[in-house]
Amino acid sequence: MNAVSTDLAPIAADPLGAAHPQVPVAGRPAEPGATGPSGRGRFGVLYGAIWLVYLSYPLTSAWSAEPGWRRVVSLLSTVLFAAVFVAALVARRRTRGHPARVPTVWWWATLAVELLLVVGMGLAADESALTGLVFMAVTAVFVLPGRSALVVVAALVLLGEAVPRLLTGWDSIDSIGVQIVLASAAIFGFTQLMSRNVELARARGELADLAVARERERIARDVHDLLGHSLTVITVKAELAGRLLEVDRARAAQEVADVEALARGALADVRATVAGFRAIGLAGELASARAVLTAAGLEVSTPTAVDAVPESLRTLFAWVVREGVTNVLRHADARRCEITVDARAVVVADDGHGPSGRPQAAAQAVPGSGLVGLRERAAAAGASVQVGRSALGGFELRVQVP
Repeated sequence: MNAVSTDLAPIAADPLGAAHPQVPVAGRPAEPGATGPSGRGRFGVLYGAIWLVYLSYPLTSAWSAEPGWRRVVSLLSTVLFAAVFVAALVARRRTRGHPARVPTVWWWATLAVELLLVVGMGLAADESALTGLVFMAVTAVFVLPGRSALVVVAALVLLGEAVPRLLTGWDSIDSIGVQIVLASAAIFGFTQLMSRNVELARARGELADLAVARERERIARDVHDLLGHSLTVITVKAELAGRLLEVDRARAAQEVADVEALARGALADVRATVAGFRAIGLAGELASARAVLTAAGLEVSTPTAVDAVPESLRTLFAWVVREGVTNVLRHADARRCEITVDARAVVVADDGHGPSGRPQAAAQAVPGSGLVGLRERAAAAGASVQVGRSALGGFELRVQVP
């Protein structure tokens, strides 16, 4: 009995065969057999049930006993004990990651039934029935909270050591307490590993969701900024072409050609944005701003060079120029626009309507607006966005790095 019982600890190595549970990750279905008792789950339960072969010792001891009701009860108790143990494995596996689905009282009831069946096994199997205590320890650590499981394991060790010494005719098993402790420690390590793997899989899913959300926000922001600017310029040039149609057909044709080129460029920009490699340049945006504002009939002042601006800030400042010029064309009804750029700041100012006495009105733009997207870009670069009334009497957009 001692030599055989010493080998019972391997049942704790992986009773469900699920040291690496599979949890569905965002945007990707779980693999077959990832949950439930099918596929890998069936194999896991079968793997755990294999260790029930050690119950053959109390079974053979009971079978060798004298015929009578004790022998019958002992045999039936051994078979029922195996069934209850496997049922606990199946139930625990089905609730993996969701332990609250099974009330704790049910697990206590399971342990009580197992203990009762161990008593029944002992009617004819004598000390061989103590093999069931090892299986009970595995069940307790696997299904109960940590402190409760520790209390149960301690009680089982005491029971295993005391019963053979108290009952006449039973041989003491010196290693039974060690077996229970080793099996409990092994299953505790397994449950911790399984819990960490479940948490890791969930964290991967959350990170995937976060990455998807960020990518959607990036695309929405870039498409807004790109199309908002391009469509505004197309509108201005289309209106200009309409006014020139009866006056200067050649220039009107040129404006229409510009509209076509702008539309094609906007389409290419949207495609590049979706692909994730869209980039704009500060010098190009300043040149574009001068051309567009001049075409719209505004007096324009822009810097002639951007050498003083660090490379790390040029893309941000380019987006500021684009958003500022778009707002001037859309909302300002201005006659003059000034764009200033230095090493730490970019300012777009006009002499139009201004913020209508509400210097922070634009800062409270609805989510999805250009200024909200601009604030996100600025925050990523450690810059701040300021809006208010300009020295020209209109609106001023300033982005500055501390």
